[in-house]
Amino acid sequence: VGSEMCKETEADKSALKTALKKFEAAAAEGNRTEADGAYKVAVKKVDQAVAKGVLHKNTAAHRKSAMTLKLNKIG
Repeated sequence: VGSEMCKETEADKSALKTALKKFEAAAAEGNRTEADGAYKVAVKKVDQAVAKGVLHKNTAAHRKSAMTLKLNKIG
């Protein structure tokens, strides 16, 4: 049972990192519409990670805040 949970946790972490990277890439390009979509997906993944116990709620709040600031800088 433990190894199955480990695989699920690793999959959740991987999906989270992928979503964050996609947002970072869109923000770096300066593409507002693409960044908006990636932001929504990334925030959802962060919230899901908190619900599953992958991330601490304060870490999630910090990451969402940083993403929001980056999104707002794009204009």
